[in-house]
Amino acid sequence: MSDIHGNSKRFDDVLKQIRLQPEDTLYILGDVVDRYPDGIRILRRIMKMPNVKMLLGNHEFMMLEALEKGFWVVDRNRKLPPRPSKEFERWYRNGGEVKHNYLRHNRKEWRKEVSDYLHALPLNIDIELHGKKYKLIHASMEEDYVPMADHYNSKTEFTVWERWYPGDRVPEGYTLIFGHTPTYQFRRIKPLEVWYGENAIGIDCGCGFPVGRLACLRLDDGVVFYSE
Repeated sequence: MSDIHGNSKRFDDVLKQIRLQPEDTLYILGDVVDRYPDGIRILRRIMKMPNVKMLLGNHEFMMLEALEKGFWVVDRNRKLPPRPSKEFERWYRNGGEVKHNYLRHNRKEWRKEVSDYLHALPLNIDIELHGKKYKLIHASMEEDYVPMADHYNSKTEFTVWERWYPGDRVPEGYTLIFGHTPTYQFRRIKPLEVWYGENAIGIDCGCGFPVGRLACLRLDDGVVFYSE
């Protein structure tokens, strides 16, 4: 699944449907937080689940940038009043204020646990199931990053922000599974559904928006579970 965006009602509904077992592995392709209010609570639950593997999404990346670079920019010459940093402005524009309000009322040790967990997350994961290879990404593949050729400052920033679109490269022999881009951009139907390309699958069904829903694709047999 991907792009839960703090919607615990939809997350709980899908978990109830899939009935996750100890021998299962649930892959979450980033963007657990922002927009809806329960992102940090969901993230804390995920951190305690031994059979869940998560990728870093652009919303987790924005949170880390904002919290680590600070809220205020102070003019050293004191000619201008303090102003919010560009990192905080971007985070707030993308639904981060609700999460920030929740975080700052919790212990520093607690916030550090979340930060350490996010810093350790991978950007892509390769898996093989029943002889088929899958590359799991949030937005783009790490190997497509070209230093100095993109407007991104790092491979991490590129991988969590740069959107994959039909026609873009997929490694030979792989099926690409991605989030980040709601599937209405590929197929305009309501309610949103998982999108299937020739060798790629988009699973962000707009859970971060009122009209969307959360999807979970079971790779063993291709069954898709949707939140009510």
